[in-house]
Amino acid sequence: MLGNLRAVAFDLDNTLWDVEPVLERAEKRLIEWMQTNCPRIPQQVSVEEMRAARERVARDEPARAHDLTYLRTVALARHARECGYEEAIAAQAFEVFFRARNELEPFLDVRPGLRRLKSRYALATLSNGNADLALIGLADIFSVSLNARQIGAAKPARQCFERLSGALQLEPGAILYAGDDPWLDVEAARAAGFRTAWINRRRLAWPSGIAEPDVTADDCRALADALGCD
Repeated sequence: MLGNLRAVAFDLDNTLWDVEPVLERAEKRLIEWMQTNCPRIPQQVSVEEMRAARERVARDEPARAHDLTYLRTVALARHARECGYEEAIAAQAFEVFFRARNELEPFLDVRPGLRRLKSRYALATLSNGNADLALIGLADIFSVSLNARQIGAAKPARQCFERLSGALQLEPGAILYAGDDPWLDVEAARAAGFRTAWINRRRLAWPSGIAEPDVTADDCRALADALGCD
């Protein structure tokens, strides 16, 4: 059934690493920086209010709602202005967050599993997030890396997968898309004609109401096993 595969593409956050502690640490680093460089912002705006401000930007500008970098930078600029600072400080603040957001270690199975897969398939990534694979140290493994900001849309939009197929120069049916989210990753990729894999690290039950993936694997090594990679 999967004999015609030529590429395997991955989601990133919560598929190749645990993103929640990474974002928590990055938020903490950002607050610490602001306490030194623009202290009125953290004094007057809570973390919850900052999150709500990003959500308002997304609602007000739905055409940019997929762009997490834009949402955070614009919200920070508004906080700066409201607290009596130049809006330009928002770009500096975002860089602090972004560096910390990319200080992470993939799950232990990721590098060995990807090496095995790379021996047989082209590898790619497609993410809604704004992780930087070069900063993380994984960029050389993938021939194509795309995110929502580059594409102008976020999963589950079909154009994300169409852009991935075009970048790989392969028909959708020759690509296996692997991710942790049954809807954004598996169901959306299937709707675009891709083969699908669910990376089920938490060993959850598959949700009812949607067709099961072609492959279910606990991690990247198990996915390499399932695809017969040495």
